[in-house]
Amino acid sequence: MEDALLAVGLVLALEGVLYALFPEGMRRALAMAVSLPPDQLRFAGLAAAVIGVGIVWLIRG
Repeated sequence: MEDALLAVGLVLALEGVLYALFPEGMRRALAMAVSLPPDQLRFAGLAAAVIGVGIVWLIRG
């Protein structure tokens, strides 16, 4: 449970830094995500999840 909370905190910190440093770029990225078809967005989310799990597996392995 501790690791999960740490991961959530890290994600929030990284997203916060991106929004603080690149507000217009993040706005454009969100607008682009809204315009993607659901299948493409689903594939991108699945790919990100697999990569994230792979990274955690390598580090914690």
